[in-house]
Amino acid sequence: MLKVIGSAHKLCDGVTRRNFLRIGSLGLGGMALPQLLRAEAKAGTRLGHKAVIMIFLPGGPSHQDMFDLKPDAPSEFRGAFNPINTNVDGIQICEHLPKMAKLMDKCSIIRSMVGATGSHYAFQCNTGRTERNQPPGGWPSIGSVLSKIGGGTNRDIVPFIGLAPKMGHAPWSDNGVSGFLGPAHAPFQPNKGGGMEDMVLNGVTLDRLSDRKSLLSSFDRFRRDADQSRLMEGLDVFNEQALGVLTSSRLMDALDVSKEDPTVRASYGKGDSKNRDDGGPKLMEQFLAARRLVEAGARCVTLAFSRWDHHGDNFGALRQDLPLLDQGLSALITDIHQRGLDKDVSVVVWGEFGRTPKINNGAGRDHWPNVSFALLAGGGLRHGQVIGSTDRIAGEAVDRPVKFGEVFATLYHGLGIDVHKTNVNDLSGRPQHLVDADCPPMRELI
Repeated sequence: MLKVIGSAHKLCDGVTRRNFLRIGSLGLGGMALPQLLRAEAKAGTRLGHKAVIMIFLPGGPSHQDMFDLKPDAPSEFRGAFNPINTNVDGIQICEHLPKMAKLMDKCSIIRSMVGATGSHYAFQCNTGRTERNQPPGGWPSIGSVLSKIGGGTNRDIVPFIGLAPKMGHAPWSDNGVSGFLGPAHAPFQPNKGGGMEDMVLNGVTLDRLSDRKSLLSSFDRFRRDADQSRLMEGLDVFNEQALGVLTSSRLMDALDVSKEDPTVRASYGKGDSKNRDDGGPKLMEQFLAARRLVEAGARCVTLAFSRWDHHGDNFGALRQDLPLLDQGLSALITDIHQRGLDKDVSVVVWGEFGRTPKINNGAGRDHWPNVSFALLAGGGLRHGQVIGSTDRIAGEAVDRPVKFGEVFATLYHGLGIDVHKTNVNDLSGRPQHLVDADCPPMRELI
């Protein structure tokens, strides 16, 4: 782990500033920061400054209690919440999302997401694929693909950053995997520690750091041509970007939300830094940090918010979490538009599956992979619409079923990437499409 010493005072969410200034390894077999920062110099596509913010709701959020309410369904299905009108005629959402209701012209709701596997993990939301029948090395997440194709926008900001904290159920805190693209395209995770000892820049001058970099770049060259794991590919460029991060304040400034305008910071609200059961905390500042990071040059930022696996007391839990999600998400979308980032930054919000139409005996809803929702904003897409619909109890998609891969194809399209022409090679050298062949960009949005 590489760490730049800062003060240890706590931020408003209880996280210390020192944690925000920590540059950690990913637990990838003892790899140091340079192995996490290598940009592929031979990438053929340049993306400009476009980015994706992926907001994962761990546990499977209740679609019929958030964005697909069924007020006319029998009582054992319809739930405790009422729908409210939004600023788009004909679109209604949950009464506990009033701020989002005022921004619906800037969003699109997909009510007919299908193809979830039913597994409690973030993999499908990060890759657009299932874990079945993976190529050698495994499927990479969208952030890793953008790191590979586009590289970094500058040497001071890593392309792919994951803000999800540690959770009791580890698959929920998965920020994304690099798969066959190799560990160099894995997410930089400032909120997670690694297996290495700390290396602290304490009294080390920039000249001495540059000398160390020159020394390191002269080692182990003989292994590079023969290495098949991609751990050493482009090591010199990798070390150069690591040096840039360490000697620049750009990444540290972006992570340090205390430097944000107080009024903007207040608009994101305050959450709870404590983990709930096996899930995650309610870190409102993650929404703000995500905006600051993409504005500074990151191509993809992933985060995970709270815990949504409500087998019991579903409505009590949602009464606590929905107002927080409403504030953080609405502040993010408003902020993106006010800063003129709405054409270049896409936001997607979803979970791994939906919840059962019928309320169980514990006033909860159980796992339901048959249908779920996604919400998109920004990215220069056509918003102010609902795509797809479900039956009278929100149990099955009856109109325009949408696959996870179609959402990914749409996000790639917004980034200027043609999924029909762009491939990345797996570990066997075989070119792989970015999405499945039957997943084109969504015509309703582009």
